[in-house]
Amino acid sequence: MGVLNVTPDSFSDGGRHFRFGHLNVGGAVDRGAEILAEGAAIIDVGGESTRPGAAPVEAAAEIERVVPVIEQLASRFDVAISVDTSRRAVMQAAVEAGAGIVNDVRALRDPGARAWAAAAGVGVCLMHMQGEPPTMQDHPDYRDVVAEVAAFLAAERDRCIAAGIGAEAIAVDPGIGFGKSQAHNVALLRRLAEFTALGCPVLLGVSRKSLIGQLLGGRAVEQRLYGGLGLAAYAVSRGAKIIRTHDVAATVDAIGVLGGLLGEQRGDQPGDQLQETPR
Repeated sequence: MGVLNVTPDSFSDGGRHFRFGHLNVGGAVDRGAEILAEGAAIIDVGGESTRPGAAPVEAAAEIERVVPVIEQLASRFDVAISVDTSRRAVMQAAVEAGAGIVNDVRALRDPGARAWAAAAGVGVCLMHMQGEPPTMQDHPDYRDVVAEVAAFLAAERDRCIAAGIGAEAIAVDPGIGFGKSQAHNVALLRRLAEFTALGCPVLLGVSRKSLIGQLLGGRAVEQRLYGGLGLAAYAVSRGAKIIRTHDVAATVDAIGVLGGLLGEQRGDQPGDQLQETPR
């Protein structure tokens, strides 16, 4: 899953597609083409930063950012497109524009989102987050982070199925860095088997995150590529099926080498694990 942020303030690439305060749609679509050429199975388009400390934006602004990009990507390329949003209005606008997957850091808890997703027949990714982006890293606290996150994801999966979303259309994400300390993140990664045991494809997003910098003694964002590749390969070796990354070409190569060593077929792409619900 290749990251395509159309935000002015994302932690790694915020502002890349903005010029003088306005979104450069053509530049964002060109980056989407690069992501596809680099080997991504899914392009994940996001119009609101969820980095620690990020301020929320209005749904209308989010729609203005993601819809024109998704429309052009959908019309030009044969690729799965996901929308990274928590608002039902944005989900609906993005799917009408051509997206087929909703990647939600709040696990479809916006009122009406589950029923809408069931009726729309989209794939969904449910992520765990303790707190909200502006303050989630202030004092994250758990008794047993893995058990609590796994229980949350299992419960949200069951709520989605009860709402009519097909089980085959659901992926789960433990939410590395979303209301978790360094120790919490390490525990989640060490015990990934407890998430694959839920029976849904596990999506993992660790690309360029502070976890990598901390594990490597304080590396800046631009120095975290190789550490991120190590984490991506580790996660796939432990059963993760979808890797969300800013660095698509390098990550595809790392996973491809791992797959070759493990005897897996290159045709079994991560994106094949998440399907739209039959209409």
